[in-house]
This record gives sequence, C-alpha cells and structure tokens, in this order.
Amino acid sequence: MKAYLNFAKITLVLVYIVVIAGSVVRMTGSGMGCPDWPKCFGYMIPPTDEETLQWGEGKSFQKGEVIIYQERLYKATGDFTTNDTFKDSNWELYTKHDYAKFNAFHTWTEFINRLFGALAGLATFILALWSFSYWKTNKKLALLAVLVVIGMLFEAWLGATVVYSVLLPVKITIHMLMALLIISMMISIVYQSSTKKIEYKADPLLKKLIGITLIMTLIQVVLGTQVREFVDEQIKSLGESNPESWLKAPPVLFYIHRSFSILMLLTNAYLYYRVTKLNLGYPKTKWALGFLILAALSGIIIYYADFPIFSQPIHLVVGSVLFGLQYYLLLESNTASKTQKRL
Repeated sequence: MKAYLNFAKITLVLVYIVVIAGSVVRMTGSGMGCPDWPKCFGYMIPPTDEETLQWGEGKSFQKGEVIIYQERLYKATGDFTTNDTFKDSNWELYTKHDYAKFNAFHTWTEFINRLFGALAGLATFILALWSFSYWKTNKKLALLAVLVVIGMLFEAWLGATVVYSVLLPVKITIHMLMALLIISMMISIVYQSSTKKIEYKADPLLKKLIGITLIMTLIQVVLGTQVREFVDEQIKSLGESNPESWLKAPPVLFYIHRSFSILMLLTNAYLYYRVTKLNLGYPKTKWALGFLILAALSGIIIYYADFPIFSQPIHLVVGSVLFGLQYYLLLESNTASKTQKRL
C-alpha cells in the first residue's frame, strides 16, 4: 500500500501541475494557441513557424493538417502535394469557430499544457488499474480512482469545448471547478490509502466551520474567474501593454471578490484560534490560514503592481492548494466525528 500511496501523491502533484500550466495559459492569453483539439493545427507536435501553416506550391500535406488561408482555417481532406493553384477539393473549411491566428509562443504554451494534461490522465488511469488490486479490502478506493479517470476524460472534453467556444468565460469557470473536483477526489484517494491516519479530537462546530470555509473558497474561485473575464475583455479593448488600465474602473464583482477575502480571513483565523485554544490538533488549519494570506497578498500585488509576471498563476495555484488543504481538513474532522460516535 505504501507504493500505491506514493504513486497517488505523485498523481495528485501532476494534477496540480496541470492547474499551474492552465493558469499560465490563461495569463499569457494562449488559450487559442491550438485552435483545434486534440491535435494542434492538425499535428501531433505543432509547428514552430507560420510558414508551415501557409499554403504554397509544391508543399506536401497529410490528412487533417491545418493551414491558415485567407484568414480562415482549412483542413486537408487527404494526403497530397500542392500544385500551382489552390484546389478547393483538397481542403475543407474548419467550422468549429472562425479563429485563425498563429503565435508560436501561444501555441507551444497551450501544447505543453495539453502534454501535462495527458501525463496526468495516464497517471490516473494507471492508478485506477492499480486500485482494483485492493478491491476486496477497499472497494471505495477503486471506485474513487475510476471516478477520477471519468473526471479527467470529462475535463478533457470540457477543454475541447472551451477551445471550440473561443474561450467562453462560463465554460472556463466550469473547467476550473471540474479541476477542483478532481483534486478533491485525488485527495480522498490519498487519505483513504494512508495507513498512518492521525486522529484528532472531534468538535461538531469545527467540522461545520471547515465546511463553511471550503464553500467560501469555491465561491471565491468563481468570483475570481468572473473578475478575470472582465480583465480579458479589458485586454482586448485596451491592449496587452496597458496593464495599469485593466482594473482602473473595475466592476462591482471585483469589490465583492476583494471584500469576501476579508470575510474568509476572519473565518479561517477563528478556525485556527478554536483549534489552538481547545488543543484539537489539525495542524493543517495553520497551513490553510497561511495559504489564504498568500492568496490575499498575491491579489493585492496583482491590483497595485499592475499584474506583474506570474502573479496571476501564483494567485490561482495558491487558491487551489488552499482548497485542497481545506478538503483534507474536512476528511480529518469527519473521521474524528465517526471515531467519537463509535466510542
């Protein structure tokens, strides 16, 4: 079981790396770097220059490869070598959307994100197969692992719909929430497979408080994605070179997002105070409070320092780790409550 637990932890880290990679994609505006799915411009390994995607005489193409022609995407209908004229019969118009731009940096940023996603997906699949070796002793473990694989497949499908919708904000939000659900299931697997569970003291109010902080974090994530949607629109209208103007006139949601963080700090501070005062254990409450403070500080830096590089991915990743810590605390408090009832 120890080897399984270690692999489950590695898989959890890989899932978090996908979240980090996705946040870098969002920060750099690389979401449409690969305008098709699952390939990238019809290639397993995307091009590094625009010349590859241009039609020209004497160039060879394979079925499914994409070109940008007259500001539209076209897919090759078969394998052929071009002659001196563009033949419509060799191409079909890509109709999923009308986005037809190439930027090598954006393309490879999105492609690397997909590679990490594929690696994490493979790890979850191996974990699921491995879990069935414990079917007789822990059926819940195997079922959770299968649900994670299903979740990863659904997340991949969501990623495709995000591309096809040209980064529709509501789909990006659902994509993020699904990632958190996968993280929670992976944490459950790690917790279930751990043979050295430290049982802390039960406290009914503490369990409720942990649940409240977890819900608050989810609400804050949704609010944050809505603020980011506003920022994306500002970037489109004001340009990428004017970060000082992106939140010059923020929407009401921004102020709700900012004020809600104060309420979260107070709630988590009281949670830590109660654990310490009653000597209940739960050392992760200190970590959760620390990560919440980091999330708040990174948000302050984003606003007052005009979006310094990597500040947004740090803000998102810290929030995701906070969610994971709070969920683990919920599992610990639930175990303590069940132990108390048995006694």
